[in-house]
Amino acid sequence: MLSFAARQGANRSAVRSFSSSGASSQSYSFSKYPFLKELGIQEQDNPAVFDGEEWGGSGETVTSYDPSTGEAIATVRTGTVDDYNRCVERMMAAKKEWMSTPAPKRGDVVRQMGNRFREKLEPLGKLVTLEMGKIKAEGIGEVQEVVDTCELAVGLSRQIPGQLVPSERPDHALLETWNPLGAMGMITAFNFPNAVAGWNASISLVCGNTQIWKGAPSTNLVSIATQKIMADVLVENGYDGGIATLCCGGADVGKAMASDGRLPLISFTGSTAIGRDVATTVAGRFGRSILELGGNNAVTVMDDADLNVALPSVVFAAMGTAGQRCTTARRLLIHESIYDEFVEKLCNAYRQIQPGSPLEDGTLLGPLHNQAAVNIFKDGLQVAQAQGGKILVGGSVVENSNYAMPTLIEIDHSAPCVMEERFVPITYVVKVGSLEEAIELNNSVPQGLSSALFTSSMRSTFQFLGPNGSDCGISNVGTSCSGAEIGLGFGGNKETGWGRESGSDSWKQYMRRGSCTVNYGTSVPLAQGLKFG
Repeated sequence: MLSFAARQGANRSAVRSFSSSGASSQSYSFSKYPFLKELGIQEQDNPAVFDGEEWGGSGETVTSYDPSTGEAIATVRTGTVDDYNRCVERMMAAKKEWMSTPAPKRGDVVRQMGNRFREKLEPLGKLVTLEMGKIKAEGIGEVQEVVDTCELAVGLSRQIPGQLVPSERPDHALLETWNPLGAMGMITAFNFPNAVAGWNASISLVCGNTQIWKGAPSTNLVSIATQKIMADVLVENGYDGGIATLCCGGADVGKAMASDGRLPLISFTGSTAIGRDVATTVAGRFGRSILELGGNNAVTVMDDADLNVALPSVVFAAMGTAGQRCTTARRLLIHESIYDEFVEKLCNAYRQIQPGSPLEDGTLLGPLHNQAAVNIFKDGLQVAQAQGGKILVGGSVVENSNYAMPTLIEIDHSAPCVMEERFVPITYVVKVGSLEEAIELNNSVPQGLSSALFTSSMRSTFQFLGPNGSDCGISNVGTSCSGAEIGLGFGGNKETGWGRESGSDSWKQYMRRGSCTVNYGTSVPLAQGLKFG
């Protein structure tokens, strides 16, 4: 990871200030990126509503921007609540057919979607980079996650399990069955504009659900390109396009989705504050929700850790995606006996990483997504220092840009700012005296997404993973708290929302369970030996 230092220094010259980019005249950079046409994106008036038959949108026309330069990329015609309702009506019309389609047939459609995403891996990954701002390797890696989850879903389509349980009554059988919920809604965030939709769609589609998706308002182009791939595959296979619909719009569309009784399930990725409102609304109509909310993730480095393993892992966890991952390392808990040594190594590593154009090979640090995030970063520095924090490295922004230098702040863990997630590249550094203290601090925040421990001790490993260890949904040992494979369920506990997506038994959230008793005999014995009549 750190071998790119020399190239990083050269890349800093590629960071353009907004004042010199010409973005204020609203010229468009579309022609610079030929991969956009390959994805079906045009410079003007990209429709962001797909109702299963037609692309359109009767809402506001908005502009998509490149966060690394501030340049306008293209315009998008968004949707309204009326557009949303039209999409859901088409979903309802397609629901019965899709639910009745054999799961392996549904799986074959998702297999073809995965293959199509694989074919578009580089152009779609570059679009993720262009519109979101993460470096190219991460943009392509995000699309690869969708490919991987499609493969997982294909296998699931041939082995959705049930149970046959012995009955206490003669000539009776007890069965557990799983059937589709029928329809779901997805609301996704800017930081993973392709992957989160892919995680949900691939599993939900093989489970037999139709869907409507509202992507983040600032990554509409990724939503459109992703939807085109799914829609094309459905239509090519002779299925109703209403199985997978899209309505990109404002908060009114999201509110309509959360309150819509036609959607038994809502998957929401975003802030804890908005997630709380979504969960309350959905629960108020007795719907089901999958919540992927805030994270305040801690990495513990013990005195017996292999620092050659811990160092690059922490660097990636703290500054990957410029600190805009839900699994970003927000807190670093370092054993007091190695504290000075590790912090020095870490600061030296930080100084080697310089910002660059995210589409350039070798760039490790891209921009924050927008100026609002830059302001949050600046405010975070001021708040932490006012609460006794000391900036060890970083603590600056590139003037007139969205680039912020990843920052380490030495601070007492009791400072109120440590309890908060700011979603920018600020990591708090704290000295601990024991694993027990580290676990207590790890668990002391309201969020519970991801955590990591670096140690060579088997006992410490299983203490961390055990009932009195980390209370997070993800607990890693010897590797980063950021970046997860798709084979296990992804999600967190407490104020992270308790949702799970991708692997393991996450599929159960997209289906309804049935408990069935079958009497194949000629008598009618009752359970518990009850005699009636």
